[in-house]
Amino acid sequence: MNQEEARVRDELAALYRLVAHFRMTDLIDTHISARVPGDKPHFLINRYGVLFHEMRPQDLVKIDLDGNPVDPGDAESQVVNAAGFTIHSAVHAARHDLACVVHTHTADGIAVACQRDGLLPITQHALRFYKRLGYHDYQGIALDLEERESLVASLGPHKAMILRNHGLLAAGSSVAEAFVNIYYLERACQAQVKAQSCGAPLVLPSEAVCERTAGQYERPTAPIYTQRVWSAARRLLEPDQETPT
Repeated sequence: MNQEEARVRDELAALYRLVAHFRMTDLIDTHISARVPGDKPHFLINRYGVLFHEMRPQDLVKIDLDGNPVDPGDAESQVVNAAGFTIHSAVHAARHDLACVVHTHTADGIAVACQRDGLLPITQHALRFYKRLGYHDYQGIALDLEERESLVASLGPHKAMILRNHGLLAAGSSVAEAFVNIYYLERACQAQVKAQSCGAPLVLPSEAVCERTAGQYERPTAPIYTQRVWSAARRLLEPDQETPT
C-alpha cells in the first residue's frame, strides 16, 4: 500500500466514524466510498457488517468496477454490500471529478425523499443545493446493475442527489467536501421536517436570492472553508471527544 492509498483509507475511515458521531447511520446498511489514487479504477468501501463507529482503515475493502476484491484475503473479510456496489460503482465509473460518495438512510432524509417537491428552498442550508441537486426515482433495492445508468443520469452534473423513497447521496472532489455536502444536506432535511411539523405557512426567498445564495457557496474560498470544517470535525474523533456508544 502506498502513502496516498494509506491517506485515503485513514480519511475514509474517519468519515465513517463522523457519520456515526452525527447519528446518520442505519445499522450495517448505507455506505461511503472513496476512489483510490492512481491509474487503476479502484475504490474503497466498507466491509459489510462493520458498524460505522467501529470503522478503521483495515476494514475498508478495495474493489474494482466489476466488484472484485483487489487485495488478497479471505472471502468473509471482503464482503461488501451489493446495493452499495451498484450505487457507488455507478458514480465512480462516470464521474472522475468525484473522489468520495456518501449514501445515508436518515429519518429526515427519507422523509424529504418521500415528498413530491423534495428539498424546499426554505433555509440557508437548503440553498446550498438550490438547482444543484439531482433526484432519482425509486426502482427497488439497488441490486440491478442496469440501474447504474439511470443513477448517473439522475445525478447529472451535481454533487448531491435525493434518492426518492430511499435516502440521500452526497459526493465531493475530496473526502472533506463529501463530508460537508452530506452534513449540510442532512441538516437541511432536518430543518425542513421540523418547519413542516409546525403547520404554519412557510416563507420562501425569491428566486434571485436563492440563486445568489447558492452562488455564494461556490465562491473561490470554498475549498479553504471545506478543509477548515474537515479539520475541526476530525478533532471530534480524538479519544476524549468521541461520543460514547
